[in-house]
Amino acid sequence: MPKMTDRERLAKIEADQHNLAQEAETVRRGLRAHYGKLTAELPVERLSEREFRDVLSQSIRVGGGAAIAALKGLPAAGVQAEPSPGSLRKRAAASPAGGDDGSKVVHP
Repeated sequence: MPKMTDRERLAKIEADQHNLAQEAETVRRGLRAHYGKLTAELPVERLSEREFRDVLSQSIRVGGGAAIAALKGLPAAGVQAEPSPGSLRKRAAASPAGGDDGSKVVHP
């Protein structure tokens, strides 16, 4: 095979580059379609569209492992977190003097 000129090499490299870009886009679309099918099995209706997009966007931005670690540290929806010692002191200070009989309810 005769040696290619620089112009021919460049044309071949550009053609290969174009073909690889097309292949990458095809694989990317397939992967996204696969992940889209996975969401059909999740209760996404509990989120608004904006929340869904934001959760996914931020998870992608920080990386899956960091997002999972951060989210696992949060209490489940509908579960109230343990009150902090500071909030307990605020509640105690807000209750009236002499009202230790428990008949009054103090709301934070």
